[in-house]
Amino acid sequence: MGCWYKRGNVWWIKFHRAGRPFCESSNSTKETDAIELLKMRLSEISLGTFRGLDYKKLTIDDLCQDFITDYDVNQRKSLWRAQLSVKHLKEFFGGLKACTVDTAFIRRYVKHRKAQGASNATINRELAALRRMFRLAAQDERIPRVPHFPMLEERNVRTGFLEHYQYEELRDALPSYLKPVLIIAYWTGCRKSEILGLKWSQVDFLNRRIDLKPKDTKNSEPRIIPITKELYEALMLLWQNRSGKAPDRNLVFTNKGKRIRHMYDAWRTATEKVGLKGLLLHDCRRTAVRNLLRAGVSDKVARMISGHKTRSVFDRYNIVDENDLKDAANKLERHLAESLVTKQLQSGQNDNNSEQQEKERSSEGIPATH
Repeated sequence: MGCWYKRGNVWWIKFHRAGRPFCESSNSTKETDAIELLKMRLSEISLGTFRGLDYKKLTIDDLCQDFITDYDVNQRKSLWRAQLSVKHLKEFFGGLKACTVDTAFIRRYVKHRKAQGASNATINRELAALRRMFRLAAQDERIPRVPHFPMLEERNVRTGFLEHYQYEELRDALPSYLKPVLIIAYWTGCRKSEILGLKWSQVDFLNRRIDLKPKDTKNSEPRIIPITKELYEALMLLWQNRSGKAPDRNLVFTNKGKRIRHMYDAWRTATEKVGLKGLLLHDCRRTAVRNLLRAGVSDKVARMISGHKTRSVFDRYNIVDENDLKDAANKLERHLAESLVTKQLQSGQNDNNSEQQEKERSSEGIPATH
């Protein structure tokens, strides 16, 4: 239960939840307003929707801090992306009370970021971060509700991949320290971060496999990557030529003994040289998936190698190109042609059977049927 009382000219209410007392101003000089407010709070308590009164003081900056803390505690690998999203969100929402942010306010943020030239995908990542902040606060019962977040349509799904001859041309055009990087990306579909962070302790030459631990993968799931002949030769050459005094000697892929951190300029030069301008190293990932499936490898095994956790994302990487469509048309034509021949053969066989039956009837004196 609760009660209402007057402080000066303003009516207040007092109620309890789980033994804890709450006092709240109705901000009104009318007693009826206080009574209605008390009824509303008691109803929220009975329905389990009451989140306390501190939410009115909670700011977006507070939510941002809790969001980053959640990333640190759970050791999420995309902390840098979260921090970048927080930076843009604070520029617009900084200092505002969380309870004032509604769907209309969020749409204004979208308009603001579009005016700055941000892509739909970038804005969606930032909205997802803000939505996560509100959900964390709701889980802690610090806010009464989570507003609706209108996400934007994304049309940035890449469809690029390498034919084998293009791979060979690009491999030959790259500087020597990047050739092995392309080789492992092309044959295994590993992510760039998995490749550049690969250590010699993860390479098993005897069993021809690479062991990725949960901490090495994006989805925190271990993987075993088989080593093909070309990749084996490339890795063995790197092993034989490694320097025991190099600063990053534990890493497989280095440039002059140091970790490869920037490869954009060398990659762009090589791709433009062989007519593949705009191609990304990540395009080798969908190339590997495509090659595995066309080689007859099952979906399940291909996903285990590439590390795709969900089938929906894996299907996005299973690119169908114009040659696949032409091949489908050719298969359809062959199927229909074979069906027609089969039908003609069956028709001829039926005619022969009918003639034979008529001859047998005649020899036995049985009148022909018409």
